[in-house]
Amino acid sequence: MNINGIQQLIEKERIKWSQHILKRMQQRGIKIEDILHSIKNGEIIEKYQEDHPYPSVLIFGFSKDEEIIHTVCGIGEDYIWMITTYYPDIEEWQDDFKTRR
Repeated sequence: MNINGIQQLIEKERIKWSQHILKRMQQRGIKIEDILHSIKNGEIIEKYQEDHPYPSVLIFGFSKDEEIIHTVCGIGEDYIWMITTYYPDIEEWQDDFKTRR
């Protein structure tokens, strides 16, 4: 599981959106285009191999407006499964927003 494989699934439009991420996007004012942009220019900062039903990753990237976005997505059945997304909080993350405090 690497960022290139995830980006290829996005290019192929092999994306499944969970109800959870759709709800969080609405609450946080995050648009689909910003999530996709952040993944296309992003990097994996954490891996969760034991997640169920599919292993997942946390991706760090930038929105079109250059805001930092974190997105958790799983990879399985030749799809990227969008799980949640948020703007990282400085109280939880170091200044680089890639390393947890």
